[in-house]
Amino acid sequence: MGTGLGLAVIHGIIKSNGGAVSVASEAGKGTTFSIFFPLAEIKDTLESRVVDPVPLGNERILFVDDEEFIADLGKRILERLGYDVTVRTSSIEALKAFKAQPEKFDLIITDMTMPQMTGEKLAQNMLRIRPDIPIILCTGFSAMISENKAKEMGIKGFVMKPFVIHEMAKIIRKVLGE
Repeated sequence: MGTGLGLAVIHGIIKSNGGAVSVASEAGKGTTFSIFFPLAEIKDTLESRVVDPVPLGNERILFVDDEEFIADLGKRILERLGYDVTVRTSSIEALKAFKAQPEKFDLIITDMTMPQMTGEKLAQNMLRIRPDIPIILCTGFSAMISENKAKEMGIKGFVMKPFVIHEMAKIIRKVLGE
């Protein structure tokens, strides 16, 4: 069971881009979400853009998010970047996996808002077991924890959701290089 924050984050993205959401629900039949964005004018051509290559890796990552869709998507994205990914949709299960083999992982990427144990508490527990483990904390709500507080706790990276793949890839390489 998720926390319901996924829809709130999506709604925020849509509204901040001048869009709208329409919801139609019928008992016994389901719910339809219609998403509308304004037309965008393309001002530059593909040739005029300079795109840095996406940094790749081969390290072992424990990816933790209570929403199965995000967990699966995170796994697929990180594997395409070359990483060996273990996924857990429960912070309790993630902590058990880490306790069983703390040296199995080179990096932890965890959501902040999860039932049973927040990403902040999960990170604190993992850092007690292995103080050198790099951790990236992802959140859709910065009011819950600040980047400064996360860094004071020993968390190496802080990412606001939704994250851009290229930016996440750069943060992973930065954190692993420290």
